[in-house]
Amino acid sequence: MTVIQGARVDTEEEILSLYRAHLSKGRATLAELFGSHMEVESSGAWLTTSDGERFLNTGGYGVFIMGARHPIVMEEVERQLHTHPTATRILLEPTVARAAEALVSVMPEGLDRVHFALSGAEAVETGLKLARAGGRRHTVSMLGGYHGKTLGALSTTAKEVYQAPFRPLIPDVRHLPFGDAEALEAELRAHPGEVCVILEPVQGEGGVIIPPKGYLKRVEELVRAYDGFLILDEVQTGFGRLGEWWGADTEGVVPDVLLTGKALGGGVLPVSAAVATRQAFRPFDKDPYVHTATFSGQPLLMAAVQGAIRAVKEERLVSRSMDLGAVLLSRISEIAHRNIPDQLVEVRGQGLLIGVELVEAGLAGELLIELFNNGVVANHSMIGSSVVRFTPPATLTDGDVKFFLESFDKATRDLISGSATMPEGGN
Repeated sequence: MTVIQGARVDTEEEILSLYRAHLSKGRATLAELFGSHMEVESSGAWLTTSDGERFLNTGGYGVFIMGARHPIVMEEVERQLHTHPTATRILLEPTVARAAEALVSVMPEGLDRVHFALSGAEAVETGLKLARAGGRRHTVSMLGGYHGKTLGALSTTAKEVYQAPFRPLIPDVRHLPFGDAEALEAELRAHPGEVCVILEPVQGEGGVIIPPKGYLKRVEELVRAYDGFLILDEVQTGFGRLGEWWGADTEGVVPDVLLTGKALGGGVLPVSAAVATRQAFRPFDKDPYVHTATFSGQPLLMAAVQGAIRAVKEERLVSRSMDLGAVLLSRISEIAHRNIPDQLVEVRGQGLLIGVELVEAGLAGELLIELFNNGVVANHSMIGSSVVRFTPPATLTDGDVKFFLESFDKATRDLISGSATMPEGGN
């Protein structure tokens, strides 16, 4: 199938060749596993390929809580695009101030200082630098956690295959079991006043790992008791994904820094942010040049942030995420236990972050292909590789839900029949 882009004609074969030549041979191979389909259009929960096929997007790594091209977000972005998309960063500029105001309005009380960036990993770097500037140079992250792949973020991402090629990483980082408050207390006691703790409320890339009830609150209490510094990485879990604005809200936690991204750009533009207390943010207040980025707070991105927050508020997507997530979790679990009981370890989730853990990683890969064969895009988990992860939009219609559940039912039945085959178009 070809796609006409002005005077240029794109074919799947040519784009695959360009991937191999200029991007990544590994990415090209992965694309071939899914039939070398070329996505060219998206709207709401659906994407369209160059050959006209439509797929329900329950993947996207948590970006699409409001679907693709939400009209409120697009309205804000298009207005800004035609007036002032990029700023000098010397003069006052209103969109970044209004975006910060809007973001703080939905944060846990006490988080009122904002640094905008582009990627989740950049937000992580910002949080780690704030901790270090405040004297906390001993860092604790959790086994199974994922915080990105820039050098500082990678140091806190406890995955050997990602870390090994880039050592030495930043020093004095310790990885502890997620959910083990006693192990954390021992570490904090050994280094009073020196520890920065970074963790996710629910481990997304770890395979949708939900900690014991009360764990997050206990982490906060321990960090305060030993004069530590707490960073909550909500790049994936925030913005309504868990059925609350933030995972922090589920237990009334106020960290020193809360990180957000992915859905923050409204499924239109890449934006992230580190939102801090006044005390934690003091090093950046004191010197505006100590931590900067050329595209931090650019007007076009800030328009997307304002549109995204408007969309979530006006369409009540946080409560919709909780309600829809409860329905999907129940039905997915029911289907999986009926169709693949011997291949299944567990179905778990919170809000619209749902994981299906299989007995081995290879089966998870096969299930992803079967889902694709049945019109659904999902993700594997980069740390918990045996887990198929669903992060659907909160804007799914009843018809979308019906299509998804029927496709999941068919995909799981196809999985046990041994018919996981390459989608049409594969080489």
